[in-house]
Amino acid sequence: MDQILYEVTDKVAVISLNRPEVANAQTGELLDALDAAWCRAAADEDVRVIVLRGNGKHFSSGHDLKDRWPAPEEVTLEWIYNAESRRYLEYSLRWRNIPKPSIAAVQGKCIAGGLMLCWPCDLIVAAENAEFSDPVVRMGIGGVEYHGHTWELGARKAKEILFTGRAITATEAEKVGMVNRVVPLADLDTVTMDLARDVAQMHPFALRQAKRAVNQTLDVQGFYAAVQSVFDIHQTGHGNALSVSGYPILTQLEDMKKHIKAQ
Repeated sequence: MDQILYEVTDKVAVISLNRPEVANAQTGELLDALDAAWCRAAADEDVRVIVLRGNGKHFSSGHDLKDRWPAPEEVTLEWIYNAESRRYLEYSLRWRNIPKPSIAAVQGKCIAGGLMLCWPCDLIVAAENAEFSDPVVRMGIGGVEYHGHTWELGARKAKEILFTGRAITATEAEKVGMVNRVVPLADLDTVTMDLARDVAQMHPFALRQAKRAVNQTLDVQGFYAAVQSVFDIHQTGHGNALSVSGYPILTQLEDMKKHIKAQ
């Protein structure tokens, strides 16, 4: 079964994560297919708005930690850095900067790597049951690779969710400006598509310029440089794990899984 589904209707490209049986956990294959779908939508002149959504109960449980890692004795920091810089940092930044408006529709759990899918989108519509979290500190690493935390939540709330690993609700996320709208779960797709169609009525060049104006303002304030810098900070976590345990993932993985299930 395809891990990513793609369709276009009313000038809106709808990209769907399609691993509902594992809460849309992200394999390398899924991320590559997702990037291809984003690029396809960007290149299609008939597409004016991009919608990202997830099939099933949850938007995304983050990276599939059973995927992508060589045997422990073969893992090096260079391998980790190269793999993550392409599939995580490069992909997320590319999606953020695609010159078309994008909307994420989020339901259920949105954990760690899941944030790296919705944060690059221009707008976020969340179901009332949506929860956003980054418990990666429990793995001995200071947060996921694409550090949108401070920009999306503000410094103090960003520190709180990182320090505690707790999830914030859709309502909390809306209050700090991370989420645009909170709607009943049954209405999530309808509201998102109505919003997308509304945006699609605007002139495409004007939309491109409006998006560029906002993103450029954030970049002038330091967004791009900060994301690049914090990615390197993230890699020091992997380096420390390698030096302590000889492997970057399994050290605290079971603890993190128990924490997520308890929420």
